Amino acid sequence: MAEGSEGMVRTRSWTVLFLVLMTGAGCTPMDDLLVSIFGRSMRDQPSIGAYEDPRLPPEGAVSFASGNFPGAPGEVAVGQPEGTAIPAPITPLMLLQGHPDAVDIENPIPADEASLERGEELYLRACAPCHGDAGAGGGPVTAAGVASFTLIEGQALEHSDGYLYSIIRVGRGSMPAYGHQITHYDRWHVVNYVRQLQGNLPQQQEEPSDDTGEEG
Repeated sequence: MAEGSEGMVRTRSWTVLFLVLMTGAGCTPMDDLLVSIFGRSMRDQPSIGAYEDPRLPPEGAVSFASGNFPGAPGEVAVGQPEGTAIPAPITPLMLLQGHPDAVDIENPIPADEASLERGEELYLRACAPCHGDAGAGGGPVTAAGVASFTLIEGQALEHSDGYLYSIIRVGRGSMPAYGHQITHYDRWHVVNYVRQLQGNLPQQQEEPSDDTGEEG
């Protein structure tokens, strides 16, 4: 019994020592073991840093999300055909170069009351912290030294709807991408609201009047 007890004590001592060594060294020994077996570990794998553009998918590739692309605002597609064309992958460089896939996208959302209401909600949530409630810049985060640009004068007035949509989607310069936060149709709602701030909404055509000024 004495020898058995000594063996158990010795085993426990080695176990405690092993655990202490493992705790002190973190996961390095386990990683080294995996490297010796598989030739690689979790420490050595590609990753995407903040604001870093991922590589474009191979030509002709179809994204996993393509089958769930909605046909209209407020809809969720589950297995049915997409109702609109899936926007092509773009990068901030394509935006700066004026690539048609980035700047010539047609706005599919009319700037009606519902769109402007939704656009205002999203703008105040995601855009106003930098661009200000009225779009003139000087939002609250600029107090921390974050750059801010006006949306209601200068070059911003010359950008196409597609350009504004794409800059929301992939970002540009000091502006980060919001494509993961603001969905496809919601980006267009924001574009419409920005146009309202600019005073640049399409003029609504007045319905022709039946009144000819003549008495019957």
